[in-house]
Amino acid sequence: MPHIGAVFGAIAGVMAIMLHSSIHKVEEGHLAVYYRGGALLTSPNGPGYHIMLPFITTYRSVQTTLQTDEIKNVPCGTSGGVMIYFDRIEVVNMLVPSAGTTLVDTVRNYTADYDKTLIFNKIHHELNQFCSVHTLQEVYIDLFDIIDENMKTALQKDLNVMAPGLTIQAVRVTKPKIPESIRRNFELMEAEKTRLLVTAQTQRVVEKEAETERKRAIIEAQKVAQVAEIHFQQLVMEKETEKRISEIEDSAFLAKERAKADAEYYTAAKIAEANKVKLTPEYLELMKYQAISANSKIYFGQDIPNMFVEGTNNPPKSNKWENVRTSRSES
Repeated sequence: MPHIGAVFGAIAGVMAIMLHSSIHKVEEGHLAVYYRGGALLTSPNGPGYHIMLPFITTYRSVQTTLQTDEIKNVPCGTSGGVMIYFDRIEVVNMLVPSAGTTLVDTVRNYTADYDKTLIFNKIHHELNQFCSVHTLQEVYIDLFDIIDENMKTALQKDLNVMAPGLTIQAVRVTKPKIPESIRRNFELMEAEKTRLLVTAQTQRVVEKEAETERKRAIIEAQKVAQVAEIHFQQLVMEKETEKRISEIEDSAFLAKERAKADAEYYTAAKIAEANKVKLTPEYLELMKYQAISANSKIYFGQDIPNMFVEGTNNPPKSNKWENVRTSRSES
């Protein structure tokens, strides 16, 4: 009986070991690919607990979410023969399974450690290709800002052919290490460049201040000119107003004088018209006799004209009618 219990205990232990070896867990964001006798099976499993044949079937967990591969101390030789080292390069990538087919194909072609072949080695190759055709100045300063984008583009271009399900999200490249003597020269150059930038900035500030002062002077001059123009316009308007007032007064005076002249002309015309009607022959005859009667002396006779002729010594003969007239006038 003790032997039977030991046998059952041994069997139970073996069964426990086999059960422990057959049950495995796959984490979320991973897929499990299986090998049986070294051959890759075509059916991966998703997250959770799964059972496989112990000691015959093995599995590898492959991440299918975003992951960051870090490549350190990558050497790079420039076109000028200077050896530099990139301390760290980070590649953010993601393997997107398409019903498991892409994942299995990628693992079959490049093993479960596909990133070593498709990313690590490719980064070394592309970075050396880039450095070999550029100078240290270009790699370290001028073109450093485009290295990461160039690496991403080059990696994705090859992966689209070699592993279509593997996508590169971003590449981050740190500043490379360069020889100390060259680094000091670059630092001096950057210091001079900074000083030049400060000088240029100071010059721009001075120019901007001068420009501001010039604009301020122009604005002040324009303001003075506008005020003067307004005053001039006011003066012109005042003069025009005075001119119009004078014209109105002249027009009123002229109209008044014209009316007065018209009235005088009308009066004279009416008087002349009245005289024309009144000066008849009979009226003129009457006026003649009235004028004659108004004289104090009247001479009658034939010798009356001779008395007024110059150089005549003979006095006019007396006339009885003259004596009569004279005596009547004196009385």
